Amino acid sequence: MDMSHAIAQLIANSINSGTPLLLAGLGLLISEKAGVLNLGAEGIMAVGAVAGFAAASGMGNSHMGLLCGALVGAFAAWFFSWFVVYLNTNQYATGLALSLLGVGLSAFIGQAYVGMSLVKDASNGIPFLSQIPFVGDALFKQHYLVYGAIVLAIVLNYWLDRTRSGLILRAVGESPESAHALGTPVRRIRM
Repeated sequence: MDMSHAIAQLIANSINSGTPLLLAGLGLLISEKAGVLNLGAEGIMAVGAVAGFAAASGMGNSHMGLLCGALVGAFAAWFFSWFVVYLNTNQYATGLALSLLGVGLSAFIGQAYVGMSLVKDASNGIPFLSQIPFVGDALFKQHYLVYGAIVLAIVLNYWLDRTRSGLILRAVGESPESAHALGTPVRRIRM
């Protein structure tokens, strides 16, 4: 294996491995802008990951695994927001408790799946661009979720900075009293 191919693979694997963190970061950005600090993201990701892996290995379909993992993660996030927004619990303590619970629960449930692997989806990347030497291997042979996450980051940036609903979300996070005085449903937006 020559050095340029190894560097291209390193770049491709770094981008691929960073995609879940990008998606989690985008979710945390929305939460932060709404005025909610979610320290339980690691637990939410762990529970969603083990649920997704279990569903994908049980059903033999990676798309169903992705859907199940996303639904379980969304339920865990709803659980956190219900405690913080409606029961007014401490955001720090609730987030840390959810993080510990999620990591511990996923480790317990995941014991049954240790050593198992899923069949890798055939991902050809972007046609024509993936054939470019070095750059094609590094950037254009990724899974479609990598490109979706990048597009989502761009759309989220535009939404927060240029739309009325993004402005309302930021107003709720920066001054919930003022937003409430203007008739904005602060709790519903934070959820």
